[in-house]
Amino acid sequence: MSTTSLSTSDLAPVIERLATANQQFAYHYPGDVTTRQPVHTVYGGAHLFKGDTALKLGGIGLRNLDAYAPNFVIFARALGLPGAATLPESSADIEHLAAIIEKDPQAASFTHEPAWMAHTVHKRVRAKLQTEPVEDYRVDFEDGYGNRPDEEEDIHAMSVGKELAAGMAVGTLPPFIGIRVKPFTQESYKRGVRTLDLAITALAAASGGKAPANFVVTLPKVTIPEQVSALADLLDMLEARNGIAPGAIGMDLMIETPQAIINHLGENTVNHLVRAGRGRVRYCAYGTYDYTALCNITAHYQTHTHPASDFARHVLQVSLAGTGVSISDGATTVMPIGPHRATKDKPLTPQQEAENLAVVHAAWKLHYDNIGHSLRHAYYQGWDLNPAQLPVRYAAVYTFFLESLEDASRRLNRFVDAAAQATLSGNMFDDAATGQGLLNFFLRGIACGAITEQEATATGITLEELHGRSFVRIVQNRAYKKNT
Repeated sequence: MSTTSLSTSDLAPVIERLATANQQFAYHYPGDVTTRQPVHTVYGGAHLFKGDTALKLGGIGLRNLDAYAPNFVIFARALGLPGAATLPESSADIEHLAAIIEKDPQAASFTHEPAWMAHTVHKRVRAKLQTEPVEDYRVDFEDGYGNRPDEEEDIHAMSVGKELAAGMAVGTLPPFIGIRVKPFTQESYKRGVRTLDLAITALAAASGGKAPANFVVTLPKVTIPEQVSALADLLDMLEARNGIAPGAIGMDLMIETPQAIINHLGENTVNHLVRAGRGRVRYCAYGTYDYTALCNITAHYQTHTHPASDFARHVLQVSLAGTGVSISDGATTVMPIGPHRATKDKPLTPQQEAENLAVVHAAWKLHYDNIGHSLRHAYYQGWDLNPAQLPVRYAAVYTFFLESLEDASRRLNRFVDAAAQATLSGNMFDDAATGQGLLNFFLRGIACGAITEQEATATGITLEELHGRSFVRIVQNRAYKKNT
């Protein structure tokens, strides 16, 4: 018989303290959400918003893609896709290669890998722009709108509410949407509050008290928890007064100031801000340019990849890991817009066309590299400011997933088998977080159109298991089936 020194009564207070502490930890860190997260947020001025704006942006993005990258090779070369330099240049050779890939994509992925990658990315980007060009849209009353007379902003706020309801009614809104009001700072909080009230009231009146799915209010330039709690209070009241379901409106906090990272006491501010939202905060977005400017970094060096930006990203990432609040990265502010415009009476010269092409491709490449930087840092969502950036957003995201597909497939298959075997033998499998991360890779890739369900099920995971979205449940079910 084994002999212990401690009795049940000795252990009771220690066990109780541990149980309470573990419960508190689980409350604060319920785990990352496995529901869909959009790959971007597109910002557009409130004065321009209509219920079908997102669909129209897709058309503009597609025309831009066709104008400046009429085939998959030009697109791949402009962005610097893997192996793009090895692709043919003549139209005949490009068409011949495309025919080979179309005939047997799986074989081509081995025999013509760079071409397969470029062709697949281009094809899937075009399909995305035609079917779901915008995943998340933010109707902007801040930087993309500017300061206007109060009467004018009142009119636009009410119009936005009505257009949101109209888009809901006919199904033209993107799957995620919201509005960005002016900051709740001393200078602008009254205007921000009034715009919020007018827009939500008009939305509820036109929709019968319904808010769009995944609807959020973005609060920019957050500095103190009191600004967040004020927005939470306002949303409580607006939902109650307008018959909107409690908690239907979420919050998106913009981390654009150093004080939102570290406060006057030297404390990490991020979780203070999130907790002030009382469960409404769904996203925290990093704002590169305001943040770096407030760090006294001169304009020339206020880049997406500046070390100060990476520091802020990492603080935000670590602070919110496991909390269920998603993180989003900032924008590329160099727009892919050529300097020359043709008119009815004056078409572009060949030199002007070449200059436009060079400018657009350079802006595309910068945006592609910035998105890649974000993805490598596990920021799977970012900002787009112009429809001409949409093709690049999806190209960068799709390349990221397709490059990692084979390795992720092998690893997920091994993890599921190892975990199921450990569970079957009664051993604790302690790498469930890694397994869930691998599963999330496929869930993210499928949701945005980067990879297909067929490609995901090549891992040995079934569609039913994928749709369950839980690595632990997959392992438990497989172990149960082996036992029975």
